Amino acid sequence: MDIQLEKISEKEAKTKPDQNSLGFGRHFTDHMLVMPYTEGKGWHDLTIQPYRNFSLDPAAMVLHYGQAIFEGMKAYRGKDGGIYLFRPADNIERMNISAARLCMPQLPVDEVLVALKELLRLDEDWIPTAKGATLYIRPTMIATEAALGVRPAKQYLFFVILSPVGAYYPEGFNPVKIYVTDKYVRAVPGGVGHIKTAGNYAASIMAAVEAQQAGFTQVLWLDAVERRYIEEVGTMNIFFVIGDEIVTPPLGGSILPGITRDSVIQVAKGWGLNVVERRITIDEVLAAQENGSLKEIFGTGTAAVISPVGSLHYKGQDCLINNGETGALSQRLFDEIQAIQYGAKEDPYGWVIRV
Repeated sequence: MDIQLEKISEKEAKTKPDQNSLGFGRHFTDHMLVMPYTEGKGWHDLTIQPYRNFSLDPAAMVLHYGQAIFEGMKAYRGKDGGIYLFRPADNIERMNISAARLCMPQLPVDEVLVALKELLRLDEDWIPTAKGATLYIRPTMIATEAALGVRPAKQYLFFVILSPVGAYYPEGFNPVKIYVTDKYVRAVPGGVGHIKTAGNYAASIMAAVEAQQAGFTQVLWLDAVERRYIEEVGTMNIFFVIGDEIVTPPLGGSILPGITRDSVIQVAKGWGLNVVERRITIDEVLAAQENGSLKEIFGTGTAAVISPVGSLHYKGQDCLINNGETGALSQRLFDEIQAIQYGAKEDPYGWVIRV
């Protein structure tokens, strides 16, 4: 598929933000990637064009029936000046799993990656050089057919936008405070908890807002049936270091199969550490804290990479983790994965692609 290119003029170029106060998701680059899909024709007219508004029919099916999926990945500026991507094909392949679950069309992975690299080269000057800052990449697919009636749409739009970002959490790489909710649930077995669909995040907002109003950074979700078994944090998978085990909930259809989660498992196992994927209850975690076997908790995700957890709040009680400090394993994993992502360390897994 040929890539059509429409570049902005010099006078249309945006003023780039201060790299030391980027925040997350507030600024967007000059260009974006757009590719429509039409039933019977497939994907067509792959275009890199100026970042601009879309025009949607009020009957666009995404607005009524929620066929919307997305991914999150990053581009990193290495110390050698190179641009690096971390497991981008895995993200696009995971997007295809999301698409299949919502009866949306499959993306041509190789062609999307070629186009993504072209987009990154075009907006290369937007990739931050400040420590800890990156270029966040947001691929998205929505149903655009103008029609009412619950069925798969016949027209879709795939697009990629870019955003220079700093740390996802205001705390940066410092322990966060997590609120454990047994009032709301995120996903159920057989549902769509294992995919990145917009509705999952819409449904999580109320719990997140209530937690933030109470002074917490994020919500830890329990299972929807018994409300005992730990699933994941709103924006991260979760790990517990208990005794000589690193425990994380298993993938069972209600947990997102995180790319960073998988990376952590592979790295930790490569170090000879005992990683166990099993069901774990909130009561077990609190008991481990009580008897001293809980050493640390950390979350994993594209946005934050590794996020140490300093405390859990459950049923009115606060549980301090590792004296509220970053654990040694959290720090080691963060340093290792960041070094690989930035091309500063040998990549034995074949995860990194230089643009």
